[in-house]
Amino acid sequence: MSFWGDIITHPKFSDFAPASGKLDGEKMKLADILDKEILVTGYAVHKSKFKDEMYLTLQFEIDSIKRIIFTGSGVLTNQIETYADKIPFYAIVKNFGKYFAFT
Repeated sequence: MSFWGDIITHPKFSDFAPASGKLDGEKMKLADILDKEILVTGYAVHKSKFKDEMYLTLQFEIDSIKRIIFTGSGVLTNQIETYADKIPFYAIVKNFGKYFAFT
């Protein structure tokens, strides 16, 4: 039997794994979106290179422009992970003194 004789088809990674493309958009500061409605379109959670903590990259649209923010907010990270299956969704980020949260 020839090595090239029988073609065995195996699934490609891209057939069963969701795309994990880089989140893109113009970078903004968290303070610049406080109390404004945004359309959350994606997120990623990564370990910080500088601290032993996690940080959130949040992708969203505001005024129909794709943007991203980076934050170490544990509350926002927990909320986005809890409701990831609802993305895309509209939200307002509020400052509650000691933490930030979606409302």
